[in-house]
Amino acid sequence: MTEHVRIFDTTLRDGEQSPGATMTLEEKIRMARRLDAMGVDVIEAGFPVASPGELDAVRTVASAVERAEIAALCRTRAGDIQAAWEAVRHAAKPRLHVFIATSDIHLEHKLRMTRAQVLGEVRRGVAMCREVCDVVEFSAEDATRTDLDFLCDVFAVAAEMGATVVNVPDTVGYTMPTEYDRIIRRVVQTVGPDVVVSAHCHNDLGLAVANSLAAIAAGARQIEGCINGIGERAGNAAIEEVVMALRTRRDLMGVTTHLDTTQLLAASRMVSEITGLAVQPNKAVVGRNAFAHEAGIHQHGVLNHTETYEIMKPEDVGWTASNLVLGKHSGKHALRSRLQELGFDPSDSEMTIVFDRFKRLCDRKKDIYEEDLYALVARGDGGPAAIVALDALTFHSGVDVEPEATATVTVHGETATVTSTGDGPIHAALEAIRQAADVDDVTVEQFHADAITRGSDAMGKVNVRVRRAGVAAHGQSTHTDTVVAAAQAFVDALNHLLFLEGRIESFRTAGVRAMAGGAA
Repeated sequence: MTEHVRIFDTTLRDGEQSPGATMTLEEKIRMARRLDAMGVDVIEAGFPVASPGELDAVRTVASAVERAEIAALCRTRAGDIQAAWEAVRHAAKPRLHVFIATSDIHLEHKLRMTRAQVLGEVRRGVAMCREVCDVVEFSAEDATRTDLDFLCDVFAVAAEMGATVVNVPDTVGYTMPTEYDRIIRRVVQTVGPDVVVSAHCHNDLGLAVANSLAAIAAGARQIEGCINGIGERAGNAAIEEVVMALRTRRDLMGVTTHLDTTQLLAASRMVSEITGLAVQPNKAVVGRNAFAHEAGIHQHGVLNHTETYEIMKPEDVGWTASNLVLGKHSGKHALRSRLQELGFDPSDSEMTIVFDRFKRLCDRKKDIYEEDLYALVARGDGGPAAIVALDALTFHSGVDVEPEATATVTVHGETATVTSTGDGPIHAALEAIRQAADVDDVTVEQFHADAITRGSDAMGKVNVRVRRAGVAAHGQSTHTDTVVAAAQAFVDALNHLLFLEGRIESFRTAGVRAMAGGAA
């Protein structure tokens, strides 16, 4: 029989640690449900001890997911383990994911512990987890820079104390496929056939997917990663790339996953919409150009036989053959049916909102494309409470005319109207909003606009990233008028910033408490 490789998705935990990508509770729930529907085996929902809000978020996600295991991350400290178990104890399938660093560089400069002390922490921490939870995963942080003999001693102790999964993280993206192969084989041999060996690879050298595949070839039967490869620094292994590599080269790899790959594109777009982290056009599997053929010789070959230049079918990952889908005469039933084909399952109340947006868009556009539908569903859903609201915006510009914009903004119930000029209508609009909202200390760090459909009436998608006092946040919006989209995206970013500033403060408070308590 073909062996099964478990997919452990950490988009909600490691992925959320991407700068500016922190998710609200509503966004975490939406993403978790998408991952669950796609068939992910394990969803790592967060790090509960970080703050009371994080614990509540993990607990809520755990109750919202039906099929996947829900994992909560914790250190070997008693307080961490108690918080993690409290967060997932009512999940249909709970998992505790406990970790401690094992490399000498971490022992000396971070933990200030000896190897013997670390082994003691592993023994006590895993045992404590197994007292309350049947499924325990143990991770050796910075495993690939750990002395291999000591690493195997650590995993042997974890397995002895009841760990059902041991994870070999390439925490800093340092290893190479041949080296990782050797490490994984030793660990598989050490823990035996009753313990699953997992691989968690970072992409600092661009090798996360390659290393993950090497781990599978060496005997790992769980792969950890994120949708779109997001995550700290250069990110994690991209789930969609690992899964499609295993599917496409099943002849070579000899393993399968439980993922419904036709939902990969929908999951990718949801992550992009929620985090504001755009997918590069030439991104494997889910990038806009992944199945595009511009060279004449390629087009000729694909038209004659798709396998001349396509090793995967576009529809296998969620791309559809027909892009033109609906128009102004389409009803709510037709719209719901098309959204379900794209992987969405809106409730009746959500459908009412989306259908209203759809009809208003039809008044501005003749043709409604698939990308428009993604934008309609994603726009404004699951965002933070609207502390800042854009009530009105007018602007004018032209040849030899100084661009000017007037914005009416409400902040905490107080409304102000400001007129400002700028280098262009977008600049003028953002300056008017900045002054009306009284946020002069907020800087626009990044601005990106795309036409997401074809034609002169294309929907424009704008992503804005702002920063204040070291905190970065993103905002996005879609509209047929790019200036309006930019203004709405800026306001969305301000709301995310205010949400993040409050959440980061709670993280800092939790951190102070943890440091005061010391190692359990």
